[in-house]
Amino acid sequence: MIGKGVKNSMANDDKNNDNGNGNGQLILDSRTKTKKPSMYKVIMLNDDYTPMEFVVHVLQKFFGRSSGEATQIMLNVHQRGVGVCGVYSFEIAESKAQKTIDYARKNDHPLQLQLEKE
Repeated sequence: MIGKGVKNSMANDDKNNDNGNGNGQLILDSRTKTKKPSMYKVIMLNDDYTPMEFVVHVLQKFFGRSSGEATQIMLNVHQRGVGVCGVYSFEIAESKAQKTIDYARKNDHPLQLQLEKE
């Protein structure tokens, strides 16, 4: 009796899902929840050698900051010892920091940046 009930139930399901052609498909809920990537701050460190004008220049060139924003960040670096250039996913933050450091070295400046997870 139990097997008969299961069989009848499956037969009813087949009729409802495959229009009687024997090719029923199982539909699964395949929605996956994507996790937002971790964000990282690109932090510029103060030094006694890199000119303030150069700091403003790289903030505009590599971080897309306006003149006013770049000046404010530069003043934070100068007065507080650190300044946040921007917040990005890890790959972008790493790339921007490395390009900035490479550019600073080519221009004989010891500018330092680091990444900090938000």
